[in-house]
Amino acid sequence: MDYSEKWGKDVDEAIELALSELKLSRDEVDIIVLEESSKGFFGLGSKLAKVRVEKKAAEPKKSENIETTKKQSKEDKDTQKHDKQERQEKAEKQEKFNEKRPDREDKKDSREAQKRRKHEKTDTEKPANLVATTDHPALLFVAELAKKMDLAVEVTAQKNDDSIYIDIEGEDSGTIIGKRGQTLDSIQYLASLVANKGKDNYLRVVVDAENYRNKREKTLEQLAERLAGKVIKSKKTVRLEPMNPYERKVIHAKLQNNGKVTTRSEGEEPFRRVVIELK
Repeated sequence: MDYSEKWGKDVDEAIELALSELKLSRDEVDIIVLEESSKGFFGLGSKLAKVRVEKKAAEPKKSENIETTKKQSKEDKDTQKHDKQERQEKAEKQEKFNEKRPDREDKKDSREAQKRRKHEKTDTEKPANLVATTDHPALLFVAELAKKMDLAVEVTAQKNDDSIYIDIEGEDSGTIIGKRGQTLDSIQYLASLVANKGKDNYLRVVVDAENYRNKREKTLEQLAERLAGKVIKSKKTVRLEPMNPYERKVIHAKLQNNGKVTTRSEGEEPFRRVVIELK
């Protein structure tokens, strides 16, 4: 084996795992960092590091005989070409395997995650029968969290029998939202745990800041339509960046009635992504 791709908690760990498999030292390989790790927020939304470690090509021996040198060079090129073809074949086999593999998202989820997804909606418009609340545990948790983060925001909430909507507004709302809403999703997840602890009936919790979720949903719907058009025009499958379950659901819902393309999810959390392909 001339290369190895490994995941790790950080880049160094991934490199060490790959070196151990190849039985080589760092001086004998080339290292390519495919994905950097990140700790996420309170340990949620964390990302593993991924590296590709390749054995360095052997340097051709010097020779006074020009013909011998040319012959060796040709052999090296043939070997590299063969290795490249072999890697491509392995990648194609892996891709076919992923396409045939059944969707195991629900099977691997915890009981709590399954209940949450069952009640998850793609429509972020609030129902009409909401009433204001000031003492709900989920609201108090978010307000206390914002206070401990020393953020200048105002936290309010409205609820009905099966949902609670928590709104955050203020000059530090951007910090609450985070990159692509990752911090907001983490806070919503924690607030949902607080709201449903010890409860039999699941309460849907939505935490929003400056109407971010509506804006994000519209952006995702536009992205879905644009990429569907690209698939139809190029006749090539498109794989989106990894998304959380809610965002993947927005993409699926937007394209479910499209007569020319279909969507599916592949990969493992937190790197699960939507694939758009021709029917």
